[in-house]
Amino acid sequence: MFKYLFKNCTSVLFLTHFFVTAQVPNYYSSIDFEQESNTIKVQLSNLISDTHQTLIPYTSESTDTWDIIRISDLVSETSDDVLLIYGYNDDDNEFITDRTRYIYDTCHTGSCIGLWNREHVFAKSLSYPVLTTSFPGPGTDVHNLRAADSQKNSQRSNRLFTTGSGNSKTIGNFFYPGDEWKGDVARIIMYMYLRYPGQCQAINSATGPRSYSNDNDMPNLFLEWNEEDPVSNLELTRNDVIYSFQGNRNPFIDNPYLATLIWNGPEADDTWSLLSHDSLDTPSILIYPTISENFIELSGIKSNHFKVIIYNQLGQILSEHFNEKKVDVSGLNPGMYILKVHDFEYTTQAKFIVK
Repeated sequence: MFKYLFKNCTSVLFLTHFFVTAQVPNYYSSIDFEQESNTIKVQLSNLISDTHQTLIPYTSESTDTWDIIRISDLVSETSDDVLLIYGYNDDDNEFITDRTRYIYDTCHTGSCIGLWNREHVFAKSLSYPVLTTSFPGPGTDVHNLRAADSQKNSQRSNRLFTTGSGNSKTIGNFFYPGDEWKGDVARIIMYMYLRYPGQCQAINSATGPRSYSNDNDMPNLFLEWNEEDPVSNLELTRNDVIYSFQGNRNPFIDNPYLATLIWNGPEADDTWSLLSHDSLDTPSILIYPTISENFIELSGIKSNHFKVIIYNQLGQILSEHFNEKKVDVSGLNPGMYILKVHDFEYTTQAKFIVK
């Protein structure tokens, strides 16, 4: 009877998402977003730690993580199914690819085929010390737990996330979460890193470079996924539901642009329409000459700490330069290129041609 009471609460939570576009929610009123990136990171870390007032038991006769996920991961307000992270097909007669599952088809003992369980997106063994579920704490933080098909959960195991495309899959010894879920994964890893910075290092969860962030503490992959896969309705609902139980929120679901403020990288959506700078606010970067064989020089950069990234027309990164206003392009093939300048306060771009 107790568990069914939670289902009756969902109508309010599904209808009233926490934030309103174009204003900073009260939850973040203590954060000074005009500060430099590391200060914002520390302030957000303190906020989500200080407001995490209720630690949820993993399995219990009282409210536990099962109860919350059966609300937070519902397909819709009126559904009796949960969405399964990494899933993509309910019609191929394969349990491992299922995208939805009945909320009480859960795995507790014995064979779990055709049942769902709780995936730790930040894998338990990749933290230090490892995440444990034997008592309420980091290992039972529901922001990190997602409903997943048990076989798909085993397939992911503790594999590091890696680049890919299409549906979820293993790629060698690594794992790609799927186009639908990669943004979800990125924002969860970012939350876990800020919530447990000494224990859940983001760099322990993914392959690839981490050159976007000044401290090299966030894999580029997660920043790219955060921009490429916008926040879904499920993420919004999960954030609200978990907030109602734990007391804290995932800031990167409330506003993906916070990741851009902290770690640079691709410019994610500014949900509040207040933190990013549009073209009227962004200083113009001038390139001279715009057609060159050897070097291009940049003017209009006001900061002494910035990063220049050169992309080809496919969006692939060719080179990165830190605090350089004269850039060597002699190694590039003839053609058009895109140059982006990333600063604490803005991201802007321009085109140039190598002849």
